[in-house]
Amino acid sequence: MFRKLLILTVILATALTASAEFRWGPTAGVNFSTFHWKQKLTTTKGLTGGQVGVLGELMIPGIGFGIDMGLRYNAHGANVNFGDFPVWSSDGIKNQDVWMHVIEVPFNLKFKWTRMNGFEQYLAPFVFGGPVFSFNVATNKQPALEHPGAYVSMQCGAGVELWEHYQVSAGYSWGISYEIRTVKLDNYSAQPRGWFINLAYLF
Repeated sequence: MFRKLLILTVILATALTASAEFRWGPTAGVNFSTFHWKQKLTTTKGLTGGQVGVLGELMIPGIGFGIDMGLRYNAHGANVNFGDFPVWSSDGIKNQDVWMHVIEVPFNLKFKWTRMNGFEQYLAPFVFGGPVFSFNVATNKQPALEHPGAYVSMQCGAGVELWEHYQVSAGYSWGISYEIRTVKLDNYSAQPRGWFINLAYLF
């Protein structure tokens, strides 16, 4: 029974992929980010960053379901008030902007409204959501912090496609593993969180 179900799944997946339409193009946007700490031992203020990369979209014609994936550079961070707490101010560490530079690989499930009697050629709403795999490549000077080589986030959002090429989207992203951790306090870590707005052009 399992074997038959597996064969049927492979056949369906192959048929859907064969009929799917793939498009790709450049994307860029801004983000409004902060850090969510495991405990309230410090405070943060959000910063505005940016992201740029490429986006690919694979949609199944007629039903509006598909996936999108991408590769993008993302600069984000927050102002962390280390100087307000003796555990760090005693070492001469002050409040500082913490910037993270990462390479992201997002992978979203996507639904686009495509049956609107031709109106979708001008405007087609869509929703999306899925994981984002991020790899840290650089940071500014952060004497109080250390960070892993990679972490995972989730994101969800909505947008519109205009004239079958331009896609404007907005959403929210939250880390499900930590991105930064303090050096002095064991297991005191923070996850990235924030809003984003993106513009893409698909060929």
